Amino acid sequence: MLHTSSLVLPVSPLGPENPLPPLRTLPDPRARLETAAADAEMAANLAYGHAESLLPYTFQDGYGRERTERELKTAVLENGILRAEFLLEYGGRLRTLTHTPTGRELLHAPPFLQLANLGLRNAWFAGGVEWNLGTTGHTPLVCSPVHAARVTRQDGVPVLRMYEWERMRRLVFQIDACLPPGSPVLLVHVRVFNPFTEEAPVYWWSNAAVPQTEGGRVLAPATRAYHFSYDGRLRRVPVPSWHERDQSYPGRNEQAADFFYEVPDGERRWIAAVDAGGDGLAQVSTDLLRGRKHFRWGTAAAGRNWQDWLSGPGRPYLEIQAGLARTQLEHLRLAPRSSFSWTEAYGLVHVDGAHEDWASATRAGAAAVDGLISREKLDREHEAAVRLAQAVPDESLHVGSGWGALERRALAKRRSRALNLPATPFADATIGRDQQSWLALVRKGTMPTPAPSLPPSSFTVGPEWRALLEAGEKNWFTLLHLGVNLYHDGDREGARAAWEQSLAMAENAWALRNLALMSGDADLYLRAHALSPRLRPLTIETLHALIAAGRPGDALALVDRLGPADRWHGRIRVLECRAALDLGDRARAKRVLDTGLVVDDLREGEDSLDGLWWDFQGPQGSLPCLYDYSVKQF
Repeated sequence: MLHTSSLVLPVSPLGPENPLPPLRTLPDPRARLETAAADAEMAANLAYGHAESLLPYTFQDGYGRERTERELKTAVLENGILRAEFLLEYGGRLRTLTHTPTGRELLHAPPFLQLANLGLRNAWFAGGVEWNLGTTGHTPLVCSPVHAARVTRQDGVPVLRMYEWERMRRLVFQIDACLPPGSPVLLVHVRVFNPFTEEAPVYWWSNAAVPQTEGGRVLAPATRAYHFSYDGRLRRVPVPSWHERDQSYPGRNEQAADFFYEVPDGERRWIAAVDAGGDGLAQVSTDLLRGRKHFRWGTAAAGRNWQDWLSGPGRPYLEIQAGLARTQLEHLRLAPRSSFSWTEAYGLVHVDGAHEDWASATRAGAAAVDGLISREKLDREHEAAVRLAQAVPDESLHVGSGWGALERRALAKRRSRALNLPATPFADATIGRDQQSWLALVRKGTMPTPAPSLPPSSFTVGPEWRALLEAGEKNWFTLLHLGVNLYHDGDREGARAAWEQSLAMAENAWALRNLALMSGDADLYLRAHALSPRLRPLTIETLHALIAAGRPGDALALVDRLGPADRWHGRIRVLECRAALDLGDRARAKRVLDTGLVVDDLREGEDSLDGLWWDFQGPQGSLPCLYDYSVKQF
């Protein structure tokens, strides 16, 4: 059975999106990576496909830690054995997978939805199974709606189809999920389609969060794994014992860890997380989905702090993950006008002997997975799903973004039908407020020009959009966007000229800010901030620029002029404390530290809180638990 429903949860509101285009290059985890452990295939994948820019997306950093109850739209599949619930407004996240006869929840399902800075666009939340497409990190679509529709198999089984246009890589992704009668597994068929005549880099990982239980163990058919840590080394390590500890028991290890299992050719692609009794979630797939990973936060204070923030005290979790490549630092080449597709299965597994020696435990795990769904059965399901993937939906269940429809209209302007896709239709009716000004550019060659005091609401980049902006009417607004496109294409001088022309037509904070970011000129930042003093992201960037320029006194003066909502914001208070320390005003720094710093969008791996504390305190004493978010790895 398939039906739409809703779920009421305490949710931290997403807040306004950051209107400043993300011009800074995305961090490249491969930049200082030692790759001696990589074979030739992995080395080639590591060298390929890193996305330098988040554009056309913007950052989603307007949330806090206060939560309000909200009704969330869901799609539900159930067959009397399993019940699967998907969040249609949050990237199609599979939030719960419940074993109906026992009432056991197989996934980690926090009692609230708390955002934190772990995603490519900043906002991310823990729990369930997330579908990650884009580049290394959590998908840009974590907190975005997806299209959903009903499709029917030849045997009458209803299928939930979720799909969306991924704007960074310019790919269409499609998920067809179903629960056939009597099936002990949820079947998930994934298709990633490149509609264009150029190859595209592809990154995909399906990440399942599961409860971390006392005595729980992660099993996978491997005796070696690749381990990547914050020190920039990729190591090939033994499984399960390393550093004199059995790493397959996440609850027994203080350090956080990422283990990418090296599943031998010919072995089934599976992974499981089971409790002390051998029961838990198993994930298995057809062979194309090659990689398997085990992630844990560790049991030290920093890992507990992160988990308490994301899920509430006493709810530790780990993740078992599956990806197209062997590690999350790799991208694969998707040929023009072609697709990758595979089928995954999720279900409750019981592994007799799960806690025996590793060889015995993994043999038992493989047998249990085969009992859940055999290789032959999964291959047959995949073949049928491949045929169904081209079927036209029976009915729409939920509307995603209008970006796919807008891109289809822009392509049509150049007589391209690349996004005329009956199985994943992007209808004109889905075009909304954020796309309207861009639709005017497509239709009329110009965009409605807002007042220069108003921030831009969205961005587009790509060959179609650059051509339209270059050919269209020039005003301060179109020149601002043309500069963003030129910058994205690597034409820094062209971008500078476009933004300077934008300023000549109308003084605006947005072109000033872009020029300031390019040059690092703190005075340009101050000019921009004077035009939009209540835009928090601009305040934060301006403070960073002043501190970097060695002007902590000016930074503190700006802080003193802020209104209460910004004056007491955690990120701004961190910058105030840094400026005070740089100025030698230890009394002011002490006041900030003593009252407690809570940074709503603290980044995973960021050391600003403990760094401030040690800079103030010196080498003596210990770090207060409140400031311990620096997760340690081997």
